[in-house]
Amino acid sequence: METLTANKYTYKDFANDQEVRWCPGCDDYVILRSVQKALPEMGVKKEDVVFISGIGCSSRFPYYMGTYGMHGIHGRAPAIASGVKLANPNLSVWVITGDGDSMAIGGNHFIHVLRRNINLNIILFNNEIYGLTKGQFSPTSLVGQKTKSSPFGNTQPPFSPGELAIGAQARFFARIGGNAPKEMTDIFIEAEKFKGTSLVEVLQNCVIFNDGCYVKYTDKSVREDKQLFVEHGKPMIFGKERDKGLVLNKLKLEVVTIGENGITEEDILVHDAKEKDPTMHQMLVRLEYPLVTGIIRSYDDVTLEEREDALTAQIKAKSEFKKTDDLFFSGETYEVK
Repeated sequence: METLTANKYTYKDFANDQEVRWCPGCDDYVILRSVQKALPEMGVKKEDVVFISGIGCSSRFPYYMGTYGMHGIHGRAPAIASGVKLANPNLSVWVITGDGDSMAIGGNHFIHVLRRNINLNIILFNNEIYGLTKGQFSPTSLVGQKTKSSPFGNTQPPFSPGELAIGAQARFFARIGGNAPKEMTDIFIEAEKFKGTSLVEVLQNCVIFNDGCYVKYTDKSVREDKQLFVEHGKPMIFGKERDKGLVLNKLKLEVVTIGENGITEEDILVHDAKEKDPTMHQMLVRLEYPLVTGIIRSYDDVTLEEREDALTAQIKAKSEFKKTDDLFFSGETYEVK
């Protein structure tokens, strides 16, 4: 991917003249602007950026970007993006998807692109509902949630995108609230820097069909006490007074108060996003209090492209054929006259 020698872009260079058609108050606007603000900081040429989406409210995203893009079919954006990236490794490829698009009909494509570790980025808009089709329950809807297709309450346990991703060998997973544009922008920049498949889950509020789905974590009045924003190499401390933290009690994470029962800051676990073993990352993803946000996992590993290139070089080095004609005219041949 060709980078710029100077940062000559602003967020306006990545916008276009299309009317943005999302509901007023939707967090999708925040994600859009955060991406547009992040791109100039990545040092990537505008013509080297492509956004690919599936189906859903989130999938309108490519229309609003002043870059290349493709609006694909339901659940298939990772497959299209994989082809684009493998065909032209110099591109910065972004998949835009929702919880229904990626977790339901696109579930297979989703887990396998993570497993393969192709060098592309995925932004998952998770509003725990099907918004575009007017409010049916999705694979991330909560048990008991009343929707257009579960008027008496949803009976199906939800997927946790982070658990599913790490179980599928995701090397990079981050999570952030839809009302945290600064942190979101920074995470998108780090996702682009990461060599491999990055997944960023945005806890995105749907003001029409699932309003307030994350308010107990994301409302500004409670965010500091209910969320733990992790940073690699730093103690996992949270709270308005910065006096809460995580320790490991046997096989479980436990919240403690610094200054009580002899607990000091030195007792608090330090976040290691780069650890190969995903055990702690899974524990952080599963934690309900506090809800862990930020870059939870960022483990550097070999990409699919690197594996393919190494295998190709190995086979070519051992092959007696140096060009296609050598293969065509090898073995038993005959001449047609």
